[in-house]
Amino acid sequence: MKNIGNVVKTIQNIMWKDPGVSGDAQRIEQFGWMLFLKILDDNDKDLEILHKKYKSPIPSNLQWRNWAANDEGITGDELKTFVDDELIPALKNLDISDNNKRALMIREIFEGTNNYMKNGTLIRQVINKINEIDFTASSDRHLFGEIYETILKDLQSAGNYGEFYTPRALTLFMTEMVNPKLNEKVLDPACGTGGFLTSVISHHVNNKKFKNVSDYKLLEKNIHGMELKPLPFMLCVTNLILHDIELPNVDYTNSLNREYTSITKKDRVDVILANPPFGASVSDGIEKNFPQSYRTTESADLFLLLMIRYLEEGGRAAIVLPDGSLTGDGVKQRIRQHFLESCNLHTIVRLPNSVFQP
Repeated sequence: MKNIGNVVKTIQNIMWKDPGVSGDAQRIEQFGWMLFLKILDDNDKDLEILHKKYKSPIPSNLQWRNWAANDEGITGDELKTFVDDELIPALKNLDISDNNKRALMIREIFEGTNNYMKNGTLIRQVINKINEIDFTASSDRHLFGEIYETILKDLQSAGNYGEFYTPRALTLFMTEMVNPKLNEKVLDPACGTGGFLTSVISHHVNNKKFKNVSDYKLLEKNIHGMELKPLPFMLCVTNLILHDIELPNVDYTNSLNREYTSITKKDRVDVILANPPFGASVSDGIEKNFPQSYRTTESADLFLLLMIRYLEEGGRAAIVLPDGSLTGDGVKQRIRQHFLESCNLHTIVRLPNSVFQP
């Protein structure tokens, strides 16, 4: 059996040789979109076998199998020109006129994607190493899923991207505490790389909740994420596909950019799991979406309000919040009062700062 960990390390080493890739964030983004296309193509092959009428939304000449799968295929300047001038521009403008959700997902991912590599020969070397992983084989897919977790963990040291990764021990613990059921709607309105959403999947797998394919389809429909930034959005979608979610229910959007009062009963969910960004100021007047007495530019406070609004009567939530949300004055105190009056606060767990350190 191939050592997938060594394959990934080799890919990272090849990327470091390229003069266009600078820092962990660019390396992860570069690896991310290339990996996504390979995983998607392998996933498409599975769907073509399962559903005779299935057709990939990616045009044939842009499918991984037709430009990347042959280890002796195009390379050098020809490959770099293809990627820069044909592949990425076409995926950014993928036809979505027939409301194909898979096409929309691909288009949204490539709207914020860049090819940082400048050496076409090194691009080919990376592609050939990625080809060593067969994502149609469950053994390769599940083993890679574990390694993918270490790739995501690298975000903790990638400048400002650390906020998009929550340590797995924490996501699993919080998920166990709220104990989501298969038929319950679960939301993470700031889902980052998808840690809480995949923890919900793992929770159901570990508790042997899946009896048939329809159970998995129900879960696919019921776990919902929202993410504003292009890199974590792409990594989240890939993460969910690696966890056998055929069409991830993740919106490429700022969940705060919605009128607070427009969230009604039809939008409400049974479970919320989240580690929203805090210490940041919202912009563009987003705070005006919220009631006058609760307006603030502190993102964590607005997310707390939002999550209270989304939570169904009798629903459950586990949320990571900064100390200031529980101790601040002024608008923080008013939001805290609303929180305590609207919800039955069960437990507060104080976490050491080191939990979120690289």
